[in-house]
Amino acid sequence: MNVNLLLGLQWGDEGKGKIVDYLTKEYDIIARFQGGPNAGHTLEFNGIKHVLHTIPSGIFHPKAINVVGNGVVIDPVIFKKELEGLDKYDVNYKDALLISRKAHLILPTHRLLDAASETAKGKAKIGSTLKGIGPTYMDKTGRNGIRVGDLEFEDWKDKYRQLADKHEAMINFYNVDVQYDLNELEEEFFEAVEKIKGLQFIDSEEYLFKAMKDGKSILAEGAQGSLLDIDFGTYPFVTSSNTTAAGACTGLGIAPNKIQQVYGIFKAYTTRVGSGPFPTELFDKHGKRMAKVGHEFGATTGRPRRCGWLDLVALKYAVQVNGVTDLMMMKADVLSGFNELKVCTAYHYNGEEIDHLPYNLSAEDLKPVYKTLKGWQEDITKINSFEKLPQTLKDYITFIEDFVEVKVKIVSVGPDRKETIMR
Repeated sequence: MNVNLLLGLQWGDEGKGKIVDYLTKEYDIIARFQGGPNAGHTLEFNGIKHVLHTIPSGIFHPKAINVVGNGVVIDPVIFKKELEGLDKYDVNYKDALLISRKAHLILPTHRLLDAASETAKGKAKIGSTLKGIGPTYMDKTGRNGIRVGDLEFEDWKDKYRQLADKHEAMINFYNVDVQYDLNELEEEFFEAVEKIKGLQFIDSEEYLFKAMKDGKSILAEGAQGSLLDIDFGTYPFVTSSNTTAAGACTGLGIAPNKIQQVYGIFKAYTTRVGSGPFPTELFDKHGKRMAKVGHEFGATTGRPRRCGWLDLVALKYAVQVNGVTDLMMMKADVLSGFNELKVCTAYHYNGEEIDHLPYNLSAEDLKPVYKTLKGWQEDITKINSFEKLPQTLKDYITFIEDFVEVKVKIVSVGPDRKETIMR
């Protein structure tokens, strides 16, 4: 029995999809444990780029079983489009893809509620992806939600109607201009539901328990990033689920003592999409260069990502909260050509220097304290061993390891699955 966990350590977009795809050959089951179509996991191989939003990133490996766990929220319309994208590559998802009956469904009115709520916030908006994630999790905790298992009962449309009517009343309460044709949205929604009903629904916690008992190896795949966790992220600019290691237990029904390795993914620099604090954000030529070379646009929204130097204070915080055992550094190639690199090692906050994340990361008087390291000029995208990497890059990695007290086991030097160095 082997259960390992992989998650992001920053504000999402770290490159989790590539690493899950790269590691899948070592596992029998890949299981998503939280989030929904606000995630965008990008995989690139054989000259083709794939973006998955809800389906686990092991789906392109014919021997892997992919489980959508109970902690995930599913938009049938987006899910159907993902399935149609797989059809082009003859992926046998009817056998390889299993969905927890306890996963909640995103209704068209959830997305409308999301838009109304965000519009009503005005300048205080949090930068929602407007995918209906927050309202769906609100219905889940409010015990109003519709789950995948409900689709197996004849009265599920009655439940749907009651909840959709409630949502429309709430939309009217916000008193903002949200234009929509619910009949059109529902037609697309019901059509997508029929597509999903053709897949395998499972009692996922029981399925995974038996798999563990049978000695199957499982990789739990997280979405978004640790700094977007509803409890431990930069609240209120966070997502609506637990993106940290604890979310794997509640999102899959796996006991904490069953998890062995925790793989933490981070970029060699830092990015963020949408609103919220970002102490090391750059507004100069360096930030623009990172964005251009790194193609920093959201895989889900297409929005440009904000870029900045690596924040080691935030990274160490995420390592500690998650109990990370192995680090994996992405996009090292993007920093090629920088003469100098800065890393944040502390903050100036309320007149003193601190080495931890404070309660209010948005404070006006919070300023990063930087350490300057030498950069590297070489193109590293064709390098296939750690020993051949530039010494200054190896020094950069060693500095990170010493600061966070965890070793970097994988270095990504390009977007393709082949451009990955395992130490």
